[in-house]
Amino acid sequence: MKNSGYEKIAEILSNKNNILIIQGDNPDGDSLGSSLALEQILGDLGKSPFMYCSVDIPGYLHYLPGWDRVSNVLPKEVDASIIVDTSTMTLIEKLIHSNGQRLIASKPCLVLDHHQTVSNTIPFATSVITDPHMSSTGELIFNIAKFLNWPLSIKTLEFLMNALLADTQGLSNSLTTADTYRVMAYMIESGVNRPALEEARRKQTKMSQSIFKYKASLITRTEFYADGQLAYVSLPQSEINEYSPSYNPPALIQPDMLQTEGVGICVVLKHYADGHVTASIRCNTNFPIAAKLAEQFGGGGHDYAAGFKLTDSQETEEIKRKIISATIYLLTTTRVK
Repeated sequence: MKNSGYEKIAEILSNKNNILIIQGDNPDGDSLGSSLALEQILGDLGKSPFMYCSVDIPGYLHYLPGWDRVSNVLPKEVDASIIVDTSTMTLIEKLIHSNGQRLIASKPCLVLDHHQTVSNTIPFATSVITDPHMSSTGELIFNIAKFLNWPLSIKTLEFLMNALLADTQGLSNSLTTADTYRVMAYMIESGVNRPALEEARRKQTKMSQSIFKYKASLITRTEFYADGQLAYVSLPQSEINEYSPSYNPPALIQPDMLQTEGVGICVVLKHYADGHVTASIRCNTNFPIAAKLAEQFGGGGHDYAAGFKLTDSQETEEIKRKIISATIYLLTTTRVK
């Protein structure tokens, strides 16, 4: 079996030693798990990997051993770079603004991603490997590693399983495919202890009393539109500063939003003091419109998980009005199951 894209990866990295692994500005379980897995693989291949993210790894991801090796300072020497879990410039803006683009663009740059819809693609990427049929970037890396006969230690497989479980919400959402289960079976047969990984995640992600009370306030502030099919809440900069280091607010509230009777889609908007806005969009299985909604605002993602970022200082109420309008249109024109 041949895969020219995978073979290109081997070709690019064959004589490179100092390899920079880059996450986007919104690190999550898939991006961190994928980064840690690549660090392990590349180290086992005798190379010198370095993990970078422009923002601090949020506290809810600290159950993954090695999170503290991710730096927000770029190394001085780079022979090649690998951007994981994003193929859009929108999600590496902080890297660009720090003049990191000059360093990255001057060397071979690989992009490994699995998102279905992407705008503002990375122009300096040497090779982009993106497969929307994969549940996660972790699953993509697993397939690349198997194809290229890269070493897959137990530690590497643990990181990849964490990445896979993060994006599939524990194999419960529609990103999960038959191939995903086959990958999981391989990992378990190889010795990965899934219950132990889950226990570590649960221990780290337990809510403090302040987070529990904050969740209650988000539930109280949640608004419903489009005949109750859209759940919406917005967060100001003060709350982002206070709570994000401990628990990602969208991850805190979106599962409950989607568990509300009648709701098919939920949006959590973060409005920052400098005027830029980010949105996290999640959908239930029978409402595959997340990517289409994100596209309306220059973003992208999957049918059931997507997001966008605005930098033109629009008012929160105006953005909300546009989200409601676009959602109603998509619910009217898109066939739901």
